[in-house]
Amino acid sequence: MRPVICLITDGRLASAASPDALVERVAAAARAGVDLIQVREPASDDRALVAAVRDCVAAVRGTRSRVIVNDRADVALAGGAHGVHLKGASYAASRVRAVVPAGFLIGRSVHNVDDAIRAGAAVDYLIFGTVFRTSSKPAWTPAGPVALAEVVRATRLPVLAVGGVTVDTAGLIAGTGAAGVAAIGQFAERAPAALPSIVDSLRRAFDAPQNRTLT
Repeated sequence: MRPVICLITDGRLASAASPDALVERVAAAARAGVDLIQVREPASDDRALVAAVRDCVAAVRGTRSRVIVNDRADVALAGGAHGVHLKGASYAASRVRAVVPAGFLIGRSVHNVDDAIRAGAAVDYLIFGTVFRTSSKPAWTPAGPVALAEVVRATRLPVLAVGGVTVDTAGLIAGTGAAGVAAIGQFAERAPAALPSIVDSLRRAFDAPQNRTLT
């Protein structure tokens, strides 16, 4: 099955000269075949974030990409996003499910098997990490692919791996039965023209029958 590829934005919208750079990156990712684009811009004020989300949604129109907002269901709804990704310690997904339209995606970050089991029926997918060492969270001890495999076995939800995701590590992730990968640096540190090749290489690492995907 087709693995899920998720791009997480690198949090530089607030310091950028123009939010156009974010929208251009999102548009390039959508054209490259990225499935989920998580807008993660914690330093941005609410008004700018809503506007950016709205522009990102417009930028992916006509593609299979869906825009997800990190931890801000209010911003996701105001900006017309396709879903929200909740932090591990955030509010219950059932509260979000009660007020969002049909088809609205809800994801959650998890860090161990117990987190995955507690995620609940209102969640559509999980992101587990940090799997490998990553510059975005240098203080975090990597959980490793064995822990990822344990989480995958503990839940029926699709699990994406995050942390140190590269074309080289994607094969190890695929071997755990994970549904796909989520990454910041793998995409942010590359020119837009390189994204199709990166997405294709990540997908080829998941050419295995046991992998599950988002519906």
